[in-house]
Amino acid sequence: MRRTTVKLPDELDARLRHEARRRGVTIAHVTRTALEEHLGVERRRRLRAKAAGRSGRSDISERIEEIISAETGRSR
Repeated sequence: MRRTTVKLPDELDARLRHEARRRGVTIAHVTRTALEEHLGVERRRRLRAKAAGRSGRSDISERIEEIISAETGRSR
């Protein structure tokens, strides 16, 4: 990674520092993220809903037709 110096107006610097504190990340992280979003750089996103649909059952894919029928009230 390269180090880059950027001159910012005092108000923008204060907003940047506030945002970093609010998120609990470094100023560099907020800056990189803002630049990536502004320039359209694709990043790997973390899936916040990871395992949100986990049912605890291992046979869902085998029984999907039966489950859909039961949920929609249709018989197979």
